[in-house]
Amino acid sequence: MPQHFAVIIAGGKGERFWPQSRARRPKHLLPIVGAKPMLAQTLDRVRPVVPAKNIFVITGAVQEKAVREVCARLPAANIIAEPVGRDTAPAVALAAALVAARDPEGVFAVLPADHVIHDATAYQRDLRAAFAAASAAPVMVTIGIKPDEPATGFGYIQQGEKWKNFERCPVFRVKRFVEKPAPEVARGYLESGDYVWNAGMFVWSAPVVQAALAAHAPELDAGMAPVRTALAKGREGRALVPVLKKIYPALTRISVDYALLERADNVVVLPASFDWDDVGAWPAVARHYRPDAAGNVTRGLALVEQGAGNIVFSGDGHLTAVLGADDLIVVHTPDATLVAPKAKAQEIKRLLKRIETLKGAAKWL
Repeated sequence: MPQHFAVIIAGGKGERFWPQSRARRPKHLLPIVGAKPMLAQTLDRVRPVVPAKNIFVITGAVQEKAVREVCARLPAANIIAEPVGRDTAPAVALAAALVAARDPEGVFAVLPADHVIHDATAYQRDLRAAFAAASAAPVMVTIGIKPDEPATGFGYIQQGEKWKNFERCPVFRVKRFVEKPAPEVARGYLESGDYVWNAGMFVWSAPVVQAALAAHAPELDAGMAPVRTALAKGREGRALVPVLKKIYPALTRISVDYALLERADNVVVLPASFDWDDVGAWPAVARHYRPDAAGNVTRGLALVEQGAGNIVFSGDGHLTAVLGADDLIVVHTPDATLVAPKAKAQEIKRLLKRIETLKGAAKWL
C-alpha cells in the first residue's frame, strides 16, 4: 500500500490582517482565531490521519525560522523554504518530488495552513475518504466546500455525475472550474446546488501529479528536474537549499488550478461535511467569537462604550477603548495601530502601499 503524506502550504503575507500580520509572521503564524497559531491548528487536525514523519511544510525563506518554531515536532528535513514565492503550482511540483523520493507511489494531500475548521472529526473523515479515492484510481481529488451564501470572493467547482462513495462520502466528477463570479452568477450557483467553493485542498498520488505536470506544464516539470535529481541522491532538508535557490527564480508564477486542474480530465470533487472559513479579512474573525450585547467583539484589554458592531484587538496589556463609534476595526500592536471602518477591510492592501513609501517602512511590513 502506498504511504500517505500531507503537504501544508504555509506561505503568503496575510496583508489583510495587518498590523498583527507581518511578512515574517503572517496570518498562519498567528492565533487569529483560537489560542494557537493557525499552522499549529492545521497540524493538530492532520496528525490523526498522517504521521508526523510524513508531514511536509512548504513556506517562504523569510518565514522559515518562525515556521520551524511552530513545527518543532516535525523532522527538520520536512520543512522546506522556497527562496522566492512562485504561487501554488511550483509548490505542488516540489511537493510531488519530495513525496516521490520517500515513496514513488505515495499519495499526498495539499492543504492550506490558515483555514478555520472547528469540526476536526468530520475533517479527518473527509480527508481519509479523499485518500481512499486517490488510492483507488489515477484521479485528482479536490475537497469542495458547500456554499452557504453567494460569495464572490471564491472560485467555484461544478459537480458532474456521481463517481463513487468512499468512507460513505460521495465523490463526483468535475465538470468545470469557475473563477470568482459576479454576484448574480454566484446566486445562480448557490440555487442550483451543483457548485462548491474551491478551498485549495487536494489529494492525489505522486505519479498522477507528475503525469499531469508532464502533460500540462512541461516547462515547470523540466524546471523541477534538478530537485528530483538531488532528492534521488539523498539531498534532503538544508542540502536541497542550493538547488532551490538556483532553479526557483526561473520558474513561472502560476497557480495549480491554472496549470493543472483546469486542463485535466481526471478531476473529481468530494463535498466537505465539515465547517470551513478561510477568514480572509478582519470582519471574518468576528464570526468565531461571542459578541457582547451590542455586537462588539474584543480580544485583549479592550472595551467599547456607546458603540456597536466593532472589532477591537489589543495586545501587550495595552488598553484600547472605543467610545461612541460603530462598525470599526481597531487593532493595536506595539509598533502600529489600525483604525478602519469594517466596510474598508479589503482596502488594507492599499494602505500598505502607502506605508511602503515611509522612511524605515520595513519594520511595519
